[in-house]
Amino acid sequence: MPLHLDDFARARIVPVVRTATRKSAEFAVECLAEAGFPIIEMTLTVPEAEAVIARFADHPGITIGAGTVLSGDDAKRMAGAGAAFLVSPALRPRMAEVARDLALPFFLGAATPSEVLEAHEMGASGVKLFPAAQLGGPAFLKAIRSVYPDIALMPTGGISADNAKSYLDAGAICVGMGGKLVDETALAAGDAEAVRAAARQALDAVS
Repeated sequence: MPLHLDDFARARIVPVVRTATRKSAEFAVECLAEAGFPIIEMTLTVPEAEAVIARFADHPGITIGAGTVLSGDDAKRMAGAGAAFLVSPALRPRMAEVARDLALPFFLGAATPSEVLEAHEMGASGVKLFPAAQLGGPAFLKAIRSVYPDIALMPTGGISADNAKSYLDAGAICVGMGGKLVDETALAAGDAEAVRAAARQALDAVS
């Protein structure tokens, strides 16, 4: 079944997997799936990200998408691998065009009111506010929401279990959570319990 914005809203947190190795990325997805995250973003900065997406494209209980998608070619390859949605940290017209043609949900990145509106006008399902913490956190998001109440916003960057709910309360449809959730050191050590504990803490914080 195709993803809808309601699915992101129900998920509340979308883990953003950005690791130095394919092995760590696959381990992260396994731990996050066990913890109960229904939607996971795999960034293309991960070595062999396409293969990781393909491996988990039909994994029961989770939906995996591609992040840091910067070109139309990237979008086509990730869709071919089974990515269910696409995310970019920037305004990428060609990526947006491919996603629209394939009827894939997609988020474009924005850091200003003008960019938020431009992303929306490109047909983005939602807008990734990035880097959220540096832009002004929940207060910035709330200000954007006041002028664009009908544009779905997914803040990402500097979000943790401690502040995730503040973004949701300010009007985010969901939040993207990376390093504060998917700890590279724990993953490299194979410490599944540490990864699952961080996952549980994040889920509890927004429940």
